[in-house]
Amino acid sequence: MEDNIALLKKWIQESDNIVFFGGAGVSTESGLPDFRSENGIFSAMSEYGYRPETILSHSFFERNPEVFFRYYKKTLLYPDAKPNDCHKALAKLEADGKLRAVITQNIDDLHQKAGSKKVFELHGTLYRNYCVKCGQEFPLEYVTKEEGVTRCNLCGGVVRPDVVLYEESLNEETIEKSVSFIANADVLIIGGTSLNVYPAAGLIRYYDGKKMVLINKSETPYDDKASLIITKSIGEVFREIVEF
Repeated sequence: MEDNIALLKKWIQESDNIVFFGGAGVSTESGLPDFRSENGIFSAMSEYGYRPETILSHSFFERNPEVFFRYYKKTLLYPDAKPNDCHKALAKLEADGKLRAVITQNIDDLHQKAGSKKVFELHGTLYRNYCVKCGQEFPLEYVTKEEGVTRCNLCGGVVRPDVVLYEESLNEETIEKSVSFIANADVLIIGGTSLNVYPAAGLIRYYDGKKMVLINKSETPYDDKASLIITKSIGEVFREIVEF
């Protein structure tokens, strides 16, 4: 394991074309729950009588906005969460001209809070919200100031988070740019993700380089394709290899 960390550190020192692809495990060290682990958000039937996957679907949002917003505001919002050592290390690598892009499945804005500039949010972000009727945009603070369905102060339409719900497609421009960075990367570091959520996980197939690094506590479907596998805490790994 230590040899793998040493090799990863060497690859990072030698490269100025690193791309990071991350999932929920990147944010759990900031106190956010993941989705599919034993104690994750999706681990059991919610108190609302529906599976979380159902509540977080486009059709349910349209049919039952009251339930959607109750669940969303109680379960998904962690505005006081702070970037952890992984977020900070990636921001430092970008500032040093070594990291080209962060591609994330997370919707918590923690990469940006740490200082990362080139972030592609595959599933959108809770920090952008918009009125489905007139398109007016609102910050998260507007959404959290009161309970219930959030309404636009201009037209009265529903203000929803700019995230990809079930039954919705990922943003094509975000996908295209993410694929380009992955395909052209020298070092691809994949962290905190089981690589079981599609279509996001499928983007990894576009990397055909020789330096694919997997940092995850459990096995993934891509383990046999990885050049390095590190099963330690992702924050611990980055503390060892990046000074920030």
